[in-house]
Amino acid sequence: MPAGDRSPARADARRNRERLLAAARAAFLSGRMPSIEALAREAGLGVGTVYRNYPTREALVDAVFRAEREELCARVKPLLDEHEPVVALRRWMDFYAGFVAVKHGMAKTRATAIPVGTVPSGDAKAALTAAVGSLITAGVHAGTLRADVRVEDVVATLAGIFLTAEDRTQAGRQLDLLVDGLRTAPPKSPS
Repeated sequence: MPAGDRSPARADARRNRERLLAAARAAFLSGRMPSIEALAREAGLGVGTVYRNYPTREALVDAVFRAEREELCARVKPLLDEHEPVVALRRWMDFYAGFVAVKHGMAKTRATAIPVGTVPSGDAKAALTAAVGSLITAGVHAGTLRADVRVEDVVATLAGIFLTAEDRTQAGRQLDLLVDGLRTAPPKSPS
């Protein structure tokens, strides 16, 4: 089969995976995890397609987590292209809140606990630290964010906010406080 004939199948497979991940994400946000069969129906796919891509529920949960993290980290550049660094950082934090909400929904659907709001380990921590680092670095270069801030401290503080906030409104206020603390001091006016 020529290479050109395989592309549509790969594109179809990619679309199927995207539909399945979107259906699983929606289920996690609502705090439910339907059976694999019901999830396949919700995504408009056959159950065989689901099991071919994700042989276990845990594999599907891990795939949703990875996709959400990749999307979150990919938002940094467009935000910096569109906004000044402080605004980009604060808007990214709102997307991070959505990421945590999906993660929280995943924890509700699994027998094993996913530590919601905690600083992730391994690749996830490195990816989130790199994303926050890009935003902080842009702000330092623009002169709007403090240069003495450690990126790891910001990532840990984000985790703490989502671990302790009673609701999304309180988390938003805490994120505003965090961003205000990261700003450079306004220049003092001459007396």
